[in-house]
Amino acid sequence: MINITPERISTLLSSTINHEEIGLDHRTRAAVLIPLFLEDKIWKVLFTRRSQTVQDHKGQVSFPGGAFEWIDQDLEATALRETEEEIGIPKSQIKILGRMNSFPSISNYLITPIVGLIIFPFQIRMAEEEVDRVFTVRLDWLADSLNYEERDYKRSDGRVEKVIFYKEIDGELLWGITARILVRFITELSRE
Repeated sequence: MINITPERISTLLSSTINHEEIGLDHRTRAAVLIPLFLEDKIWKVLFTRRSQTVQDHKGQVSFPGGAFEWIDQDLEATALRETEEEIGIPKSQIKILGRMNSFPSISNYLITPIVGLIIFPFQIRMAEEEVDRVFTVRLDWLADSLNYEERDYKRSDGRVEKVIFYKEIDGELLWGITARILVRFITELSRE
């Protein structure tokens, strides 16, 4: 079982982060929120399924997030703004615990995961043009290595690469960059 407290997450993330500066990479900077919350003493992670009308990753399971904009003070502000825009949870209800190192995506983004604790209970107000569904999964299920695997995946351009796929849960398939971010986060939590 993962030893998880907000304080421990903050400590672990502060010891592993390589703070990149916006503009030092040719890819578009973006941030996602890894939204954690505690319900009935059980840690859960909140996910969205992207709508069919968004520009990238249509219909895929993801974390709330999006591209850095000039109005954002930093990538934490990007993650908080996008979370409120997509699912209606205001920044006043989210405590930032830290950030992870960035991940390059195949869609030319450099994604920085921001870990946040959502104050429970919370209200969801989906932006239907961006999000088809919001759902939650227990963190202990996500951390169980029997529930995911890394396998070869052939891209539309013919390239083959290793991609993480979770078992289907609640009718949803979690895979790709979101799954990779999540597994890296769980690996960090599992450190002694």
